[in-house]
Amino acid sequence: MTTGTPPPTARKRSRARTFVPLAIAAWAVLEIWLLTVVADVAGGFTVLLLLAAGVVLGAVVMKRAGRRAFRNLTETLQQMPGQPGAGGSSPAPQSTRGNGFLMLAGLLIMIPGMISDVAGLLLLVPPVRSALSRYAEHSLERRMRAAGPGSLSDAFQQARMHQPDGKVVQGEVIRERPARPDDTPRPPLTP
Repeated sequence: MTTGTPPPTARKRSRARTFVPLAIAAWAVLEIWLLTVVADVAGGFTVLLLLAAGVVLGAVVMKRAGRRAFRNLTETLQQMPGQPGAGGSSPAPQSTRGNGFLMLAGLLIMIPGMISDVAGLLLLVPPVRSALSRYAEHSLERRMRAAGPGSLSDAFQQARMHQPDGKVVQGEVIRERPARPDDTPRPPLTP
């Protein structure tokens, strides 16, 4: 018996799902090979010191980036209208770009390997970080504009509204409390 709907077809596997695991495997093999080459040239103890220094440097970079992001968030929240000490003027533009890339740089430096260390050190250079930030922002804007219905942005919009069909109903909820037998205020609870 047919229902009039076509049979489900298997979705085509995306290129990213095919090539990302292969790229990660090739990257891991290359990292291990480079570590063995450096160990043959400079010695195993030198490689161990390089790996330990990478972990320490990466942790320091990530900690600084986290503190910087938290400080920027705190300053922004304190300068919002209605907050004590906030002026009537708009907050001054701050350099808040690149905290995510700084954290990524720290993570790449912490990962054992020479290629990840070089990539992490490149992300520490401010012009490289700002160029990547601009590229990521433009790429995300372009993808969000081109996203059609049923895409990830549509799913975020529907999840935000808690309505699967996307309909928004404007209104106000008024709940009346039933009167208690004694409408006297209760004393605070103290231990």
